[in-house]
Amino acid sequence: MVTATMTTFKNNIGGTLKDSSSTEYFEKYNPADKNDCLGKFPKSTDKDLDEAVAEAKKAFEVWKNTPAPKRAEVLYKAAEITIAEKESLAQILTRETGKPLVEARGEIQEVIDTYMFFAGEGRRIYGMTGQSELANKSIITIRQPIGICGLIPAWNFPAAVPSWKAAPALITGNVCIIKPSKDAPVSAYKLVEILYRAGLPKGCASVLFGSGEFGDKIVRHPDIKVISITGSTEVGSKVYEICGKMLKKCALELGGKNAIVALEDANQDLLLEGVLWASFGTAGQRCTSCSRLIIQKSSWSDAFIERLANAAKKLTVGNCLDEKNQVGPVITESQRKNIHGFVERAIKEGGKVVCGGNALSGGDYDKGTFYAPTVVSGIKPNMELATQEVFGPVLAVIEVKDFEEAINVANNTEYGLSLSIYTKDVNLAMQASNRLESGIVYINAPTIGAECGGASAFGGWKHTGNGSREGGVLALDTYTQYKTIYIDYSNKLQRAQID
Repeated sequence: MVTATMTTFKNNIGGTLKDSSSTEYFEKYNPADKNDCLGKFPKSTDKDLDEAVAEAKKAFEVWKNTPAPKRAEVLYKAAEITIAEKESLAQILTRETGKPLVEARGEIQEVIDTYMFFAGEGRRIYGMTGQSELANKSIITIRQPIGICGLIPAWNFPAAVPSWKAAPALITGNVCIIKPSKDAPVSAYKLVEILYRAGLPKGCASVLFGSGEFGDKIVRHPDIKVISITGSTEVGSKVYEICGKMLKKCALELGGKNAIVALEDANQDLLLEGVLWASFGTAGQRCTSCSRLIIQKSSWSDAFIERLANAAKKLTVGNCLDEKNQVGPVITESQRKNIHGFVERAIKEGGKVVCGGNALSGGDYDKGTFYAPTVVSGIKPNMELATQEVFGPVLAVIEVKDFEEAINVANNTEYGLSLSIYTKDVNLAMQASNRLESGIVYINAPTIGAECGGASAFGGWKHTGNGSREGGVLALDTYTQYKTIYIDYSNKLQRAQID
C-alpha cells in the first residue's frame, strides 16, 4: 500500500480539531512498509497543552456532577460504534504497529470489552459504611473524581491501553488529556473521536501529539492531577519522582522480563503452543511477552528445544496486512539494532543461537524492520539476556535441575509482571503461584492474555510498576479519591471528641 497524499493531523482539543501552535511535525510510517505513511503529526507546545487544560477544567465542573449511569451511556455508545468499525480500526492498528490483523482485531475487541465493563461500573462505584463510636451517628466513605488526568500510553497496544486508562477515568467523573506515542499516534486519536461521537461532552478528552519531551510537560503541568503512564522503567522512575515532588497521583505500568517455567511433567504440546505465541506473537513486543523459557533438564528437554526452534522457523514473517503472515516487524530500525545487540552479546557470553538471530532482508523485507524469531540456548541465570528486557522476538532458554531452582531463576530479575508454570502437579502449581514474584501468574497457560473483567487486575511487582493496576475494578483506585462523611442525627449536644 502506498499513501498517495499525506494526511496532516490536528490536535483534538476538547472535541475540536485545532492546528498546533508549533511549526514542527513528525511522520509515522508502517514499520512493515516504509512507503506507507499514516500521516504527519504536530509536535505540540506548551500553548497547546494550556489550551487543552483550560477546556478540561471547564468540562470537569460539569462532568463530575453528571450521574455515573449517565456517564456510562457514553461508554456503551462508544462500544457500539467500535463494534461497527472494528475492521477499519484493526487495519489502522496493524499499519501502526505491524502486528497481525488477527491480533489487531483482538485488541479492538479489548477496547469494546473495556468500555462495556467500565460502563457497568457506572452503577457500582461503591463506597463503605461503618459504625460510629457514638450513638445516633453514621459514617459513610465515598469515591470522588480527582480532576484532569494525563494519560501517556505506549505504542505496542495503541488502542487497548488508552482505553484501559480513559474508561475508568471518565466513568468516575474525571477528564483526560492523552498523549499517544509518536510511534503509534492514530489509534488513540480515533478512540477519542469515537468517544465524542458517542456523546462525550466537549472538553472531557483531548489528544495532543508529541514526543517524550512533550509527555514530560504533561507530567509537570500543575493543573493535571493524575498521571498514568505505560513505558520503560527508566522513564517511569523519572515520572514517579516528579509526581512525588508535586504530590500527584501516579500509576506506572513499566518493563517486564517474563518467563515460562516448564517442569519435567509438563504437557509438551500445550507448552509448545504457549511458548511459541507468548515469545513471538506481536514480534515479542508485548509487556507480557515471554522472553525466558526456564526448562527442567529431563529426558525430553533437548528434543523440545529443537522442536520449538523448528516451529519458530516455520512462522511466516512479513507485512501482516497480508493475513498469511504470523509475525510482523519490530517497531523501528533503532529497536531492531538494539535487539540484535542483545543477541550478539549473548553469543559472546556463551549462548548458542538455535534459530534466527538475524535481521531479515531481501525482497519485501527491505521495506520494513523485520527480525527473525530467535531462540538462544545455553543462557545462564545471571547473563544479560536472562535478566534484561529485550522487547523483541528473542527467547532465552535456561536449563535448571529442579522446581526450587526454577522458582529462584524465575524471580532473578528486577521485573515482576507475568510469570507462568507448566506442570501436572497441582501442589507444585499452587506453591509456584504463591512464590513467584510477579503481579500476574499463569498455570498451564502462557504469560500473555490478560482480561479486563472485575477480578483481572493488570500490573506488576518490583520495577514493573508502583503497585497500581489497570483493567478490572482496581483500576478505579487510580482515578478516585476517598471522602469520609460523618452524619450526626442525635439532635443534641455531645461532648467534643479528641482525635
